[in-house]
Amino acid sequence: MAGDYRIDMMGDADVATAVDWAAAEGWNPGIRDAACFTAVDPQGFLGGYLDGRLIASISVVNYDPAFSFLGFYIAHPEFRGQGYGYKLWQAGIAHAGDRLVGLDGVVAEQENYKRSGFVLAYRNIRYGGAVTTVPAAVPGIEVRTVSSAGAEVAALDRAVFPADRPAFLEDWFSTDGHLARAAYRDGVLVGFAVARPCRSGWKIGPLVAPDRATAEALLADLLPAIGMGAEIYLDVPEPNPQAVALAEALGLTPGFETARMYTGPAPALDIAKIYGVTTFELG
Repeated sequence: MAGDYRIDMMGDADVATAVDWAAAEGWNPGIRDAACFTAVDPQGFLGGYLDGRLIASISVVNYDPAFSFLGFYIAHPEFRGQGYGYKLWQAGIAHAGDRLVGLDGVVAEQENYKRSGFVLAYRNIRYGGAVTTVPAAVPGIEVRTVSSAGAEVAALDRAVFPADRPAFLEDWFSTDGHLARAAYRDGVLVGFAVARPCRSGWKIGPLVAPDRATAEALLADLLPAIGMGAEIYLDVPEPNPQAVALAEALGLTPGFETARMYTGPAPALDIAKIYGVTTFELG
């Protein structure tokens, strides 16, 4: 390492640069991801600055006193393999304190994460493609267009995420350009979904449902709003075979995979309800 290297909290412009780097890596971030992400824990978005220039990024978002999620770990290609990224990594892990830390690691970095104490829980697989056949509406399930998450969604989300995240969900549901749906059976909320425009196509996540029929009902309403023939991406937990089958039935094909890893025992999540991961960057 040479020059004046410092680590500091990233401002909005530098977070936007990190999102651009993520796009260059093929991660296909959402158009409005940066604002939603930084609102959760602004101090968790750290940059490595060499002589005043941003050369590396990491996010370690502390959701509550017990759980944190790591993402955006990127070094500019010009500065890889020189120790800058690892020093930033150490600062990010320090920000998490003694919290359980989760991440979705790309294949190339999984061995490095293991050496840092992360343990594999399961794989997530990104499915993508143009959807030309929309599932039929499901009798008995009412799907509503919503622009606010609210307490019911936050409570349902808690079964599929290791921490309470009502503020994030509120932003995710209400952000301009995002399309949100809620599914009800006999007047009771049973599932929800959000689609967001990305650098390429649309990602649907979270897609939370108690069964495949409810997930299909949400997609039956959401996909026409996105537009027939649009490129769609679903990040699916491999341990949920119904989610995998649904992605394949939509005509989507696997692109790449990540490893969901934690620094300790994996939290008890109801993975059978996860038909689409919210985001690889924030969990």
